[in-house]
Amino acid sequence: MDQIVQDILSDRVRVSGGITAMTLTGDGRLRWTDGPQRSLTLEKQVLGFVVEGNKIRIRAVVDGRDEICCGGSAGSVVRKDFVFEPLSEDSKRLWCEKLRDFIDSFGRPKRLYIFVNPFGGKKIASKIFLDDVKPLLEDANIQFTVQETTQQLHAKEIVKGLDLSKYDGIVCVSGDGILVEVVNGLLEREDWNDAIKVPLGVVPAGTGNGMIKSLLDLVGEPCKASNAILAVIRGHKRLLDVATILQGKTRFHSVLMLAWGLVADIDIESEKYRWMGSARIDFYALQRILYLRQYNGRVSFVPAPGFENHGEPSTYSEQNICNPIPSQQQPIKILQHGYQGPDVDLKNLEWRIINGPFVAVWLHNVPWGSENTMAAPDAKFSDGYLDLIIIKDCPKLALLSLLSNLNKGGHVKSPYVAYLKVKAFILEPGALTQEPNREGIIDCDGEVLARGKGTYQCDQKSLMSYDKLQITVDQGLATLFSPL
Repeated sequence: MDQIVQDILSDRVRVSGGITAMTLTGDGRLRWTDGPQRSLTLEKQVLGFVVEGNKIRIRAVVDGRDEICCGGSAGSVVRKDFVFEPLSEDSKRLWCEKLRDFIDSFGRPKRLYIFVNPFGGKKIASKIFLDDVKPLLEDANIQFTVQETTQQLHAKEIVKGLDLSKYDGIVCVSGDGILVEVVNGLLEREDWNDAIKVPLGVVPAGTGNGMIKSLLDLVGEPCKASNAILAVIRGHKRLLDVATILQGKTRFHSVLMLAWGLVADIDIESEKYRWMGSARIDFYALQRILYLRQYNGRVSFVPAPGFENHGEPSTYSEQNICNPIPSQQQPIKILQHGYQGPDVDLKNLEWRIINGPFVAVWLHNVPWGSENTMAAPDAKFSDGYLDLIIIKDCPKLALLSLLSNLNKGGHVKSPYVAYLKVKAFILEPGALTQEPNREGIIDCDGEVLARGKGTYQCDQKSLMSYDKLQITVDQGLATLFSPL
């Protein structure tokens, strides 16, 4: 039997000059009987309200498909105000009280710290903030502090010293890079255990935008700034796995992906063609397929249940992980404090090994690597596993077809692709099979983690050496603002 929903408040009010009945229902709907739009859902549509004399102005968003004439479009939302006038002062006070109590019951953030990266992607983050983010935050009566980043690691350094008690969340108007900086900054604090619980939000304003694409895709919403900031405003949250990459005394915390081989080469080396815009990726991918590289090396992993048939049995060895062999290029020295990675007894786990040569090795924490790359269609935000994609021998035409299916995740069905879930992972990268004096690039969350000999911009310092590294996963360590 359906449960009867009790009304919270019902009264006669003035709407558009006429007197009509208005009701706030127990399931959070505001209903009235006059005008074209006769109801609003408080949780999804109502952002906030303001009192203007005798009137109450509801700040809301409606589906753009219903507001084409007002600038709306399919998949977008449009800001819209609804004004009503209670017929007495007592009625106005009661409406304000009940509306405020119901909105507060959602646990929405009231104070946010916002990073804006003006240099990422098309360099329009500041415009996105002013046009799409700021108006919706103001409608929702959310206070915010804005900080533009001026250089790499700026956000990380700020977060390490930020008074988090003043804020209900941190939002990154950027690509994925600023989010990664924030996570690493929180985990390097002395109070990391509390700091990492601060909810994090992302508004797409960068090149990749894989994290927010993954979140919005959960509910079938397009990857737009308005949808992203509404996910923050509404206050829903979900946990996120965090991977810790270890080499020697250096740690790096990853939330998106790690790539070695073809994917890393395309991502990083295509920077030399940045003048081509987004076409540079497709152009350089074709070039890399025509002149295909294979890398020597091996990977070891602890498979999730159901994936034990991949690879051959092996045992865990921490040799060269805690004390890596010195390489030609010394990594940047970074002092590590705070979180040291998950407490896992790696020696007593069931390890497997796959030897090269490899075309590509790709680890993913969430489904989308960018707005048009569904790298790991089965990836979950907090299942405690990373999705591992391995390509070894693959004909060039098959590889071209495989890459053309990345936007739908169809590549993982290729017979040339091994796709599995792992709890822990060790990468031992080697040199090119064709050129033993040339090594590769390890790409993590869109940035260079390590550069080998003879690589693109190999003279630049990187965080780690092109050598053996270990990755472990801490299930649900971080928290994200999410559309559901």
